[in-house]
This record gives sequence, structure tokens and C-alpha cells, in this order.
Amino acid sequence: MHWFDTVFHREDGPAQWAKAKLIRYADDFVVMARYIGPQLEAFIERKIEGWLGLSINREKTSVYDAREPGRTLNFLGYSFRYDRDRQGRPWRYWNLMPSRKALQRERAVLRRMTGPEQCFTPMPELIERLNRQMRGWATYFSLGYPRAARRHINRYVRERLTRHAQRRSQRGYKKPREVSWYAHLRDLGLVDL
Repeated sequence: MHWFDTVFHREDGPAQWAKAKLIRYADDFVVMARYIGPQLEAFIERKIEGWLGLSINREKTSVYDAREPGRTLNFLGYSFRYDRDRQGRPWRYWNLMPSRKALQRERAVLRRMTGPEQCFTPMPELIERLNRQMRGWATYFSLGYPRAARRHINRYVRERLTRHAQRRSQRGYKKPREVSWYAHLRDLGLVDL
């Protein structure tokens, strides 16, 4: 794919004649231009399939018009959407946030980490593992507007840890009476994103 980058940005490539931008990570890429016409599509198909001998996944390939309301582009775990200004001003901005699929994957990882098979893991060790996992996820998704997704993950982890603590023994886990679960988990070392 390095050669595709090179040809794309040459003097006779779409970066020049279509003012197109190529964003690529490994074999995934997005081409951004004001107008995606047959000439640009033919160039990409000819170079990827003909010249490089690779195949384009037609199910994942689409032309996306960012000006259409409600259209979302998912790329590398992020959702890109062109939204109206929240203050009611007449301009629009790129809204960048973790995608639904990325949230589902993170929830699945956290569910495995707090499942019944972890009942014999000491709570401080379990919380340390969860903190490491959540910090890594939050670092990757630190661009854009991840506040709602972070709140969702924080709430999910607190719920899972509360259930996990209550099923650790036959009598259930007893937290101090005057302390809420939120404060108790924070005291045990759980960090909020």
C-alpha cells in the first residue's frame, strides 16, 4: 500500500488534480475530496486491483457525502459526523467520537474481566487490571468528543464491579454502611475516565 500512497500523491495523482486527501492505516484508507467522481473512483480501483493486485471489499466501500444530515463514517473505531453547532450558531463542525462498535467491544472486554471466573482474583489486582484496560482505551479514544462514551464506560464498570463484589462469596460482599458503592470503589483504587 506504500506504493499506492506514492502514486496517489504524485504530480499526476488525485492529490493534485482532485485536491483529494488520503488517510490510511495499514490496509484501511479513506479518500476525502470535495467531489468523488467516476475519474477518481476509476483511478483508485485501477491502482488497487489492477496495478497492486489487491481486492477492494465492496461491502465496506462506499461514497459518503458529509453534508447529508445524520450520515456517519466509521473508521478505525471512531465515528465521524458533520454536525450543527450546539450553541445554535450557523456553522457546522466535525464531531469525532468512539463508534458504537468500539463501545460494544470495550464492554465485552470489561465483561470478561469482571465475569464469574474472576471471583478468586483479589479486588485490588482486579481493579488494577481494569484501570490499565480503561486507561489504554481512553488514551486511544482521546481525540474529539469522547465524554459521553467515557461516562458510559465508567458507569458500566461500576455496575459490573458492584455485581462482581456481591457474588464473591456465599454471604456477599459487605461494604461499609456509610459509604456508597461509588465512593467505596474509588477508595479501592478504581479511576474514572
